[in-house]
Amino acid sequence: MTVRFRPLTSLLVCAFLAGLVAPTAVFASQAAPVKNPFRPPAAPLVTHDPYFSIWSMADKLTDDWPKHWTGKNHALCAMVRIDGKPFRLMGTGPARVPAAAQTELSVTPTKTTYIYKQSGVDLALEFLSPQVATDLDLLGRPVTYVAITARSADGKPHSVSAYFDASSEIVVDDTSQKVVWSRLRLADIETLSIGSQDQRVLDKIGDDRRIDWGYMYLAVPNQAGAVTRLASDSECRGTFVREGWLPARDDFRMPRPVRDRYPVAAAAFDFGGVEAETSRRLMLAYDDQFSIEYFYRKLRPYWRRNGAEAADLLETAAKEYSAVRERCAAFDAELRADFVKAGGEKFADLAVLSYRQSLAAHKLAADYDGTPLFFPKENFSNGCISTVDVIYPEAPMYILMNPALMRGLIIPVLEYARGPEWKFPFAPHDVGTYPKANGQVYGGGAASEENQMPVEESGNMLLIMAALVRAEGKADFALEYWPLLERWANYLKEKGFDPENQLCTDDFAGHLAHNANLSIKAILGLRAYADLCERTGNQKEADLFKNTAAEYAAAWVKRADDGDHYRLAFDKPGTWSQKYNLVWDKILGYNLFPPEVARKEIAWYKTVQKTYGLPLDNRREYTKLDWILWTAAIADSPEDFAAFLDPVHRWMNETPDRVPLTDWYWTHTGKVTGFRARPVVGGVLVKMLADPAIRAKWAPAWAPAK
Repeated sequence: MTVRFRPLTSLLVCAFLAGLVAPTAVFASQAAPVKNPFRPPAAPLVTHDPYFSIWSMADKLTDDWPKHWTGKNHALCAMVRIDGKPFRLMGTGPARVPAAAQTELSVTPTKTTYIYKQSGVDLALEFLSPQVATDLDLLGRPVTYVAITARSADGKPHSVSAYFDASSEIVVDDTSQKVVWSRLRLADIETLSIGSQDQRVLDKIGDDRRIDWGYMYLAVPNQAGAVTRLASDSECRGTFVREGWLPARDDFRMPRPVRDRYPVAAAAFDFGGVEAETSRRLMLAYDDQFSIEYFYRKLRPYWRRNGAEAADLLETAAKEYSAVRERCAAFDAELRADFVKAGGEKFADLAVLSYRQSLAAHKLAADYDGTPLFFPKENFSNGCISTVDVIYPEAPMYILMNPALMRGLIIPVLEYARGPEWKFPFAPHDVGTYPKANGQVYGGGAASEENQMPVEESGNMLLIMAALVRAEGKADFALEYWPLLERWANYLKEKGFDPENQLCTDDFAGHLAHNANLSIKAILGLRAYADLCERTGNQKEADLFKNTAAEYAAAWVKRADDGDHYRLAFDKPGTWSQKYNLVWDKILGYNLFPPEVARKEIAWYKTVQKTYGLPLDNRREYTKLDWILWTAAIADSPEDFAAFLDPVHRWMNETPDRVPLTDWYWTHTGKVTGFRARPVVGGVLVKMLADPAIRAKWAPAWAPAK
C-alpha cells in the first residue's frame, strides 16, 4: 500500500529531482551585502544528517570537489555552456574546462547560493535544504533542492544549457566498494537510483565513516529540454562539454567499484535562448531505509514512520517545491533578523553556520510508536551517539527552536539510564557509537567508573530538564523520569560542590580535581532540581535543595576567589578558566551568584584573550567555540558581548583550516586542534535563549522563574 505525505508538513528522502517551474527573480532576491562580509571556513551544500552532509571547503566552488564533512570527496559537478562554450560552476573537472567567474556566496539558515558572471550571462547555483527546525516533518525530509538559473546580463539573447551530476562516492564508505544503479519509473518523474551492492544496513560504526546502505536518487520531472543518464563521470561530463548533451544511453556494466570509472547520476537541460531569468531545478535526496539501531531495534527515518516509500518522497517533494521554497525564504529572513537583533551582523554570520551544521550532525528517527527521536553524532571526536556533554552545549538551540527536538535528544539517554545495564548513581556519558545506540561505550562503558563524568553529566541532565520544562510550560515529561532526576540531584548534593579528580566535558584537558567551573554546574544543577520539585508540587524538597544551592553558591564565591578573577580550581591560586556554566543562572533566573561574579570574570577575560578568541583556561591557548559564546552571553552590555564575538568572527574569516566549523581551535594561530562538524555549535544560539524578548517569540510557552 502506498502511503502519501501530508501537504508540506510531512516530507523526506535522499535523491535528485529536477525541472520544476521556478519562481522568478533569483538574482533580485539575493540579500544586500552584509556590512561585515565573511568567508565560511566551509560552505554547507547538502545538510541533512551525519551521512548526507556535503560541503564546499574552498573559496570558490570550482577550486575543489565538494566533500563529506570527514574530508572524503562526495563529488557534485555542475557546468554550463554559453553560446557553445563550456564553463564549470562546481568541481575541478573536466580540467580543460575553464571556471565561470564566481562573484558572490551567500548562506542562510536553509540555503546556500553561488553567483557567477560569465560571457554576458548572470548565473546562480542554489542549494536549498529545508532545515526548518520548527517543523519536524519538513526537517526530517532528506531532500536538497538544487537550482541553476541564468539571465542575460548584456541585453542580448544567449544560448544556454546546463549540466549536473552526483557521484556514486556518496553511497559508499570507501570507493573500493561496488555499486549498482537503476531507473525508477514514476508518472511524471525520470528517476535515477544508485546504491551499494552489498547493502550492509547499519553494519559499520565509528567516526570517520560514510553511509554504504540505502539509495541516492536523481529525479527529473518530464519537461522539454531535459535528459538524464547513468554512466561514468568522464563519459557524461565529456559528452556535455563536446556536444552540450549526454551520452545516447545508460551504462549498465555493473556491479563495479566506485573508483572504476566513477558512475554518476547526471542531468542536462537545454535553456534555449536566454534573455529573461530562466531556471531549472533539481532535488538531491537519500533514502537510508533504516537510520539508527536503538537498543537493538532498527528505527526508520522519521519521514517513513507512516509507511512512506521513496516514490512518495519524490512525488511529494516535487509537488511542494514552490511552497517549501517560499516558506524557507520567510523562515530565513525572520531567523536572520532575530540573530542580528540578538548580537549584530557578525553574530548572525556565526549563528547561520552553526544552525546549519548542528542540524546536519543529527538523525531524526521514529520510535516504534512514532515518537520523534533525535540522535546526535559526536563528529570527529570519537563517533559516540547521544553524548550527554554534546547535548548539553547544543541544548540552547533546541530548547529555543523546538522542545520536541530537545525531548528527542534526551529520551534515549533517560531510557538507557533507567535500564538494567546502568547501575551508577550519576548520569551516563553516551548511548553507544553512531549509528548504534545500544549502550555506553566511552571510557569503558557501563562496566567501568574510571573515565566517567559523574558531576558533569548529572548536572547537564538536570539543567537541560529544567530548561525544557520551562520551554514547554509544564512538567509532565520530568515526572516520567523522576526517580532518575532525584538520584542525580542527591549525587550532586553529596559530590558536586567540590568535585573529585574527574573528567568534565572538556575531557581533552584531562582529569582535574576541585574544578571551579564544574562546581558551578553542580550548584546550578541542584537549583534546577529544586525548580523541578517546585513545579511538580513538592515544595518541601524544593526548599531543601534551593537552600543547599544557595549555601554552595555563597561558599563558592569565597573558595574560588583569586582577587581580580576566579580560579580554575579551588586549590590552584594564580589560575583562571571560562565560567561558561554561569549562563544558566541568567537564563533560568535563579540569581544564585552575585552579579559581581560575572562582571569580574568578564573584565578579566578581556585582558587574557588572544587574536582569535578567549582561551578555555590558563593551561593552554586553545579554546572551545561554544563556550566562548556562552561566556560572552553572561556579559551585561552589547559592547562586552562584541568584545568576545569579534575575534571569533575574525577567526571564521582567517582560519587556514577549511573544514565545517571546528569547536576546538588555537586562539593564537586560528588552526583546528581536533574537532569539526560537531553538533555542539548549536550552543552559539545561547545568546538568543538568554534574550528575554527573543525567547518570548521563539519559545512562547516559556514559564517564568519561581
